Amino acid sequence: MNTRILVVEDEIFVAVEVEGIVTEMGYEPAGIAADRSSAMALAETADVALVDLNLRDGPTGIHIGRTLAEAYGVSVIFMTANPAQLGTGVPGAMGVLPKPASERDIREAVHFAVASRNHVDAAPPRGLKLFAEADAAGLSG
Repeated sequence: MNTRILVVEDEIFVAVEVEGIVTEMGYEPAGIAADRSSAMALAETADVALVDLNLRDGPTGIHIGRTLAEAYGVSVIFMTANPAQLGTGVPGAMGVLPKPASERDIREAVHFAVASRNHVDAAPPRGLKLFAEADAAGLSG
């Protein structure tokens, strides 16, 4: 089964660009969600999610990421211009990729999330800040 990537982002141009990158990488898009309800509607279809913090329905990204990780077992990486809003981390989430993120940063973060899901030893990319919980779980390589 192919790994499915969910993009939780309300800026449609950013969302389509990220979805295109993961498609080029050979992963299957699980869809684009611009708010909590659309993210939850796609939750069961996702393996990995790239989640922005401030969405169409407000600052719901942290709740979405926590729910995706804890209730659905999704590997969550936050993508935000405001990484400080995440403090020391969000339970269940892997880490945060600061925006603006380059195509290379996105590719490396997705590769790392997929490798970690598949229990393949991979070093975290330089652009990804792992949360302490993910680091303690041995995801840092």
